[in-house]
Amino acid sequence: MLEFRRQPGTPPLVMGVLNITPDSFSDGGRFLEKDAAIAQARRLVAEGADIIDVGGESTRPGAEPVSVDDELARVIPVIEALAPNIDRPISIDTSKPEVMRAAAAAGAAMLNDVNGFRADGAVEAAAELGIPVCVMHMKGEPRTMQLNPEYADVTREVGDFLVERAGALEAAGLPREMIVIDPGFGFGKTLAHNLELLNRLPELGERGYPVLVGMSRKSMIGALLDTPVDDRLHGSVALATVAAMKGAAVIRVHDVKPTRDALRIASAVQAA
Repeated sequence: MLEFRRQPGTPPLVMGVLNITPDSFSDGGRFLEKDAAIAQARRLVAEGADIIDVGGESTRPGAEPVSVDDELARVIPVIEALAPNIDRPISIDTSKPEVMRAAAAAGAAMLNDVNGFRADGAVEAAAELGIPVCVMHMKGEPRTMQLNPEYADVTREVGDFLVERAGALEAAGLPREMIVIDPGFGFGKTLAHNLELLNRLPELGERGYPVLVGMSRKSMIGALLDTPVDDRLHGSVALATVAAMKGAAVIRVHDVKPTRDALRIASAVQAA
């Protein structure tokens, strides 16, 4: 089973992103074909990814929903091809219980739900499958989440939501050690909200669950550095390093090797 909690002196796990979509904000369309997706997964493994996160529905701001059938058609053939042939666990990035079950049957070993397992039947599916999960916070939905999001205290409110959703999973029978939480950087948050969440990340870690962080190539980097999405490597690595120093247990990224190198340096400094 995946072990999320960091041991002293060890870097966070690195989750490599594999988007099998035509419209993801960074790499939409690049890995839509099965062979291209498989080749990219092997590349991520070769660069040192600990987990491969496969997604078939874009959740970028303004993204339109995808049908269950379309999502299944994108992700299941890739998972079936990868699961017996790579020595890394595969995570399925989905909010649909039908896709969760089909992906697990195809060989996925983790569920990653940006909707916090709020869809009808999602909690029950997770408990039934009995595999590790990531519970993420999103304010609103992809089409509307960036329309003037407001919080009185973003870290407290996000933390309260994550603990409530994690508690629902535990009440359904999923063991606590199988749950990791994700504050959802960029999902219904302004730049100021994102920066505050990152700065106060240790407070989320004190809620009793390991924390997963995904900021790779996101618009907060573009806002800070005035760079397009294809020129955000250095900003992404910097944010990953800060997240590691703040206690993140898992870092979700597009660029595995440079991130992994930076995290090894950060963990060596912390262990010194």
